[in-house]
Amino acid sequence: MPQGDKSKYTDKQKRQAEHIEESYEKKGLSEKEAEARAWATVNKNDGGGKQPGGSGRKKADI
Repeated sequence: MPQGDKSKYTDKQKRQAEHIEESYEKKGLSEKEAEARAWATVNKNDGGGKQPGGSGRKKADI
């Protein structure tokens, strides 16, 4: 997954980022900075993309 790819995020996370971005833009931040801060906030709150298929450790065979 290339850097900046948002395909692993749920629809809810994408909506949250959009609303947060709009809020930052209303406060006077540039569009680029608002988007970066919005996704950082979503990552902080949820721990990143939630859809399966992302990187992670293999589960131990028991």
